[in-house]
Amino acid sequence: MSMSARHYSMPQQMAHDGKSAETRNLRPNEVSTGTTIMAIPFEGGVIMGADSRVSTGSYVANRVSDKVAQLHDRIWCCRSGSAADTQALTDYVKHYLSSLAIETGRCPTVKVAAHLMRRLCYENKDRLLAGVIVGGWDPVDGGSVYNIPLGGTCIKMPFAIGGSGSTYIYGLVDSEFKEGMTKDEALTLVKKAISHAMARDGSSGGIIRTVTVTEESNDREFVPGNQLPYGPAGW
Repeated sequence: MSMSARHYSMPQQMAHDGKSAETRNLRPNEVSTGTTIMAIPFEGGVIMGADSRVSTGSYVANRVSDKVAQLHDRIWCCRSGSAADTQALTDYVKHYLSSLAIETGRCPTVKVAAHLMRRLCYENKDRLLAGVIVGGWDPVDGGSVYNIPLGGTCIKMPFAIGGSGSTYIYGLVDSEFKEGMTKDEALTLVKKAISHAMARDGSSGGIIRTVTVTEESNDREFVPGNQLPYGPAGW
């Protein structure tokens, strides 16, 4: 085969009937999903954040969804993967934690919530598409973060990122993260990292939603798309 023939055949091979690199390997009736989620503990609590884009392949089904869900008073989770699967999982864990708190007379720990989520994900891993970050504050460990990726592994982490957009920001977060960050430093890094992922990942976008969880309160915040720390609005 000549060089010219090889040159012209490559786009034809990559076209795959107009499908993108994200969608060409999907099974029939399967859709591509994407997101960017992140959590960083600090002295006295934890910062959790996510973008707001829900996509089905190349179609954006929801621009402003809320991927940061409350599981108990001071326990939250960030959801990635199938929206239906992760919504069902959070509903189950929320119910179990509420029942546990009533039976024991005290608030559940973040570790208990993470292992409940892990058990549901692991025992149903063949039927679920769910990657979850569980984080929050409790009197035992203070602020803590647990990462539960696809398959149901549960790992306590110094910070956690997940979703399709996370692949674009591992280097950024590795270079910017440090132990013992203050609340303001952690919040700034979450917003910066998620905005970079949103700029690079076609399946992440919309606005940034964050929650700051401490012993005293849960502070929700959002950054609109035209005020992102990095991205088209600032270029």
